[in-house]
Order: sequence, then C-alpha cells, then structure tokens
Amino acid sequence: MSRVGKLPIPVPAGVDIAIASDAITVKGPKGTVTLAQHPAVEVVLEGGVAAVRRRDDSRIARQQHGLRRTLLANAIVGVTKGFEKSLEVVGVGYKVNVQGNTVVLSVGYSHPVNYALPQGIQAKVDGNKIVISGCDKQVVGEVAAQIRRVREPEPYKGKGIKYVDEVIRRKAGKSGGKK
Repeated sequence: MSRVGKLPIPVPAGVDIAIASDAITVKGPKGTVTLAQHPAVEVVLEGGVAAVRRRDDSRIARQQHGLRRTLLANAIVGVTKGFEKSLEVVGVGYKVNVQGNTVVLSVGYSHPVNYALPQGIQAKVDGNKIVISGCDKQVVGEVAAQIRRVREPEPYKGKGIKYVDEVIRRKAGKSGGKK
C-alpha cells in the first residue's frame, strides 16, 4: 500500500471540498483549485479529514493513489496558505517591474519583454527580486519557469533570471583555463 496515499489529509476550518464524479473543487480564503478526478481512486470526507482510497489493486490504481493524495493536499495548502516562487534578476542594467497584471522585463534585449500573468497569480517586485504567488502550486511553478526562460542564467558571468536558491555552476572563460 502507498505510504503517501494512506495518510489522512486534515481539512482546516474555512476550506470547502466539493466532490463530483469528474472533478474535486477545493475552496478557501486564498482562492479555488479544481482537480481532475481519476476513476481508479476515490476521495472520501469523514469529519474534517479527507482520505484517498483505491477502488481496486490494479497497477494504475496503485500509481494514482499517492499522486492524487498529494495533489489534494497541495490544493488544501494552496487555498489556505498559498504558494510562492522567488526569482532573482542578475545583470548590469537588467530591470523588472509589474504593471497591473503584466511583468515587464528589461533583460538585455532591444525591447522590454512583457509577460501577462494568468488569472489567480500575483507578482511582487522588490529591487531585483520577483515573487510569484498563487493558490495553485503547478501554475505558480510554471509561471516562474516561463519567466526564467526569458533569459536563462549563463555560466560565464551568471547574468540572467534565476531562482533565489539556485546555484549557477560557473565556467572559466577562454583565458581562465590556461596556466
């Protein structure tokens, strides 16, 4: 049996879970997250605790058991606390700012790059740091990855957009290897 899948999920006060045949909707103070329901597993609510159970012992049901439990737990955390990803812009003259629902990046191109944020995602800028936040963990991570892709960090000077906790492996230049 899945070690992750059999763990119960406590549902805090203020979180409403609606289970339909094809989707699970989790509503809370930070927003709403909708998860697709898989036919191999079922979600049961019992007195403030959600549990994910397999319908049979097939390979697909075993695979989905822990996955669906983790997705549901992440949705509950997202609608109560939210998720954040922090990015850092490194480079001389590189700037970033937020205008409404758009992140404007000036990162060495001949034009500023405008990135429109999806619904439910917020961005804050503090100097050269961007903080992406929202209630859906997958969307927050995808938005951060797409912003990073605008100018990935390069290994020689370290210029570009990187995650705050990311370590860029540096290379010696042409003259750095000779001695």
